Amino acid sequence: MDLRGAVALVTGGNGGLGQRICRALAREGVHIAVMYAQSRDQAEGVARELTSSYQVNAAAFACDVTDGGAVERVVGEVTKRFGRLDILVNDAAYNKAIPFADLDGLTMEVWDKIMAVNLTGPMRLIKAVAPVMKTQGRGRIVNIASVAGVGPTGSSIAYAVSKAGLIHLTRCMAVALAPETLVNCVAPGLLEGTRATSNLRPEQVQNSAATSLLKKPADKDDCADMIVTMCRTETMTGQTMVIDSGRYFH
Repeated sequence: MDLRGAVALVTGGNGGLGQRICRALAREGVHIAVMYAQSRDQAEGVARELTSSYQVNAAAFACDVTDGGAVERVVGEVTKRFGRLDILVNDAAYNKAIPFADLDGLTMEVWDKIMAVNLTGPMRLIKAVAPVMKTQGRGRIVNIASVAGVGPTGSSIAYAVSKAGLIHLTRCMAVALAPETLVNCVAPGLLEGTRATSNLRPEQVQNSAATSLLKKPADKDDCADMIVTMCRTETMTGQTMVIDSGRYFH
């Protein structure tokens, strides 16, 4: 797909990885809707930076991905503001560090919140954008999962299961939305400088880098570049690319 002039909605666009994704797409001439749940000032700052640095249209949009009505509204607002919607990047996520063995600590309230944000939220957004993309005759959806969805690792059992579900949702939606809309997924390993990493225990951060073949964290720009490739592709759908400095092979 020719990206110049396309419009992308990036959830969690004000986060550590989200900002890199926004910049990588803007460099290709993509107009950006920076979606945020909190930190309005930061999201608006990202939008201003994209506009001034890359000469694209960009704006910040507030939305709670666990609120179905809010999701429907924001998709309508983005489509009205930009005239179309070609790309959805589901980057917004929530985690809480709970050791796997601490089943008492993994309360159902925590489980429900993680699932609502990490799995049901992307499902809501995909369902909301699907008719728009079908009518346009083209669309690209990229979900941001995690290596925690590939193997039993990560900040908690709930987080790992939510990301495994997102990987399989990618496959299922690739089937459901073909041929107009292509759906793919990036599964990063440990990323420094993100809210998700800040919630990890120090020993988890150290272990993730030490046990990788390359002995270093994954690179946010590598992840962002892969997302651009998945938006540009015409023949890849239903796939998950792991970027984790060589920890998991699947």
